[in-house]
Amino acid sequence: MLGFLKRPVVVTADINLNIVALTGVGLLSRLWRLSYPRAVVFDEVYYGQYISFYMNRVFFLDDSGPPFGHMLLALGEYTSNVPVWALRLLPALTGALSVPMGYQIVSELRFSHCAAMGAALLLLIENALITQSRLMLLESPLIFFNLLAVLSYLKFFNSQKQSPFCLRWWFWLMLTGVACACAVGVKYMGVFTYLLVLGVAGVHAWHLIGDRTLSNVCVFCHLLARAVALVVTPVVLYLLFFYVHLTLLYRSGPHDQIMSSAFQASLEGGLARITQGQPLEVAFGSQVTLRNVFGKPLPCWLHSHQNTYPMIYENGRGSSHQQQVTCYPFKDINNWWVIKDPGRHQLVVSNPPRPVQHGDVVQLVHGMTTRLLNTHDVAAPLSPHAQEVSCYIDYNISMPAQNLWRLDIVNRQSDKDTWKTILSTVRFVHLNTSAVLKLSGAHLPDWGFRQLEVVGEKLSPGHHESMAWNVEEHRYGTSQEQRDRELELHTPTQVDISRNLSFMARFSELQWRMLTLRSEDAEHKYSSTPLEWVMLDTNIAYWLHPQTSAQIHLLGNIVIWASASLATAAYTLLFLWYLLRRRRGIHDLPEDMWLRWALAGTLCAGGWALNYLPFFLMEKTLFLYHYLPALTFQLLLLPPVLQHVSDHLCRTRLQRSVFSALVIAWYSAACHVSNMLRPLTYGDRALSPGELLALRWKDSWDILIRKS
Repeated sequence: MLGFLKRPVVVTADINLNIVALTGVGLLSRLWRLSYPRAVVFDEVYYGQYISFYMNRVFFLDDSGPPFGHMLLALGEYTSNVPVWALRLLPALTGALSVPMGYQIVSELRFSHCAAMGAALLLLIENALITQSRLMLLESPLIFFNLLAVLSYLKFFNSQKQSPFCLRWWFWLMLTGVACACAVGVKYMGVFTYLLVLGVAGVHAWHLIGDRTLSNVCVFCHLLARAVALVVTPVVLYLLFFYVHLTLLYRSGPHDQIMSSAFQASLEGGLARITQGQPLEVAFGSQVTLRNVFGKPLPCWLHSHQNTYPMIYENGRGSSHQQQVTCYPFKDINNWWVIKDPGRHQLVVSNPPRPVQHGDVVQLVHGMTTRLLNTHDVAAPLSPHAQEVSCYIDYNISMPAQNLWRLDIVNRQSDKDTWKTILSTVRFVHLNTSAVLKLSGAHLPDWGFRQLEVVGEKLSPGHHESMAWNVEEHRYGTSQEQRDRELELHTPTQVDISRNLSFMARFSELQWRMLTLRSEDAEHKYSSTPLEWVMLDTNIAYWLHPQTSAQIHLLGNIVIWASASLATAAYTLLFLWYLLRRRRGIHDLPEDMWLRWALAGTLCAGGWALNYLPFFLMEKTLFLYHYLPALTFQLLLLPPVLQHVSDHLCRTRLQRSVFSALVIAWYSAACHVSNMLRPLTYGDRALSPGELLALRWKDSWDILIRKS
């Protein structure tokens, strides 16, 4: 029974020295003098700001992507001393580890060792990839998780043929789902690679269903395993990223006003200091501020002031000349309104309070001027198709007051729902004309102090958030006299009771804001178009030394970029040629080789297309670094194409020898160009004006030259 003790315990391990060597040189190329320059470089200023928010637990919103990438960068522990090396370490490590992963991906595609080494070395020496991975930016982590997802799936697919459902099989399948979730969690661009992996997995699953050697139960288990690993796991992890993000950022911050009142009230400080402990149910006599739910172009509150609409507008149209009603994007005493019962004169809350319910008719009395909210058949100032909204003034000019509004609770659970502070989203439907109180979003001229126009929109079948309002600040009014009420309105409300949203409610709102929020991007000096990326007609000057001419540029190796584009075109033409010939019954490649060739193209050429072509449809400011994930897939495709040409298109030994010599010469040229651009990649050496001009190989490149 104890016989095993008589023999030594032996552990054997296969160590691929090529992977070890590639990892070593990858780390050397990315980590060498990583803390230089000790200055904020390009977009590092934004990520440094987000990291400081994490350190201070302050809420922020970044519409560029989900929070996982920001949280990874925050592991560098941003402090007042700015540990540059620690902050740049994660991008550098992911950039370095992408080199051996390139080797493994091409090996898993069953291409030669030379092709795999070629792909890894291209990733190693490509200047743009080096530059981007040495700074506190998110492209390198994104590329790392993209490659990890592809590599994991290939290892899973290859183990599928040998021993399905073994521990190794499960490990690589689950790691594929985790890597896809991390890629999407770093940047929304990661969804392109996720869709690529899902597509390939779907095709393989379809072939699996047609395998008659497998039982129905076995096929079901295969499909269930893939669904859990590639769909359920990424969704759960994606939600987990946001859960951690929202748990960490529990304090009020500079981006609060983008969010709804309910979201703001769930944060510590800020609006929560004002709204905590407010009465929950809005009653007749309540004093409220009404925030527009849409919040575009700016978050704003229903507002009025003593100024009236001009008698005649610039275009010659007339107005009611009554008191202006607008939407004002700042907290102000003139944002307060009193909810009045049309059947009573009192402007205070009775004891006990009488809550306002869905369908009740109310009047909205402006707190500071006591005028009633009104709309009528007069064209709005900037939206002549809609009605003007005013606070009624009796000018004795046969214009009767039309100031009755029916309350419509949009998110009600039943027709007896009570109007609730913050939680209820409501519409005000005009009783006389059926118009709905709406934010048009147009900025009024100077006579309206550039505030936002509010109109009465005829009730339409659809519902839009610009018609929806919610009570943000609320108190029960106790002063019937105007002078006392004005003093009451000037007094802030502060009590100490919290009101929290559920995680899913906060997640849904934050996700929607991130997807729909579009900042007004001004044209950037270094912005570019997707067509300029392919042939490297653009660059980005990242950093210039304050005294010398040393500088860092995002600038790719032009030999590699041009070759990668040619290889992608060559693969596409060869694939179509083989496909047409196969249709005619001519099989130039054995079946296993054809499947390997098709899989390589699907993952590499398909990865390039999915990570590149969508940018032609995007209406946002684009930069050269957006192309780097697509370029990475091209670099993986280039060596297999060269191997294919050598193995299948070169017919004689002489042709193969000549082609091999050309490949060596080409790679030597790529290494030479990489070395020439090295001063602009690392920025560690000052160059003379002549040397800088010599590196300006294209007129469109912006190489910075100091004037003496």
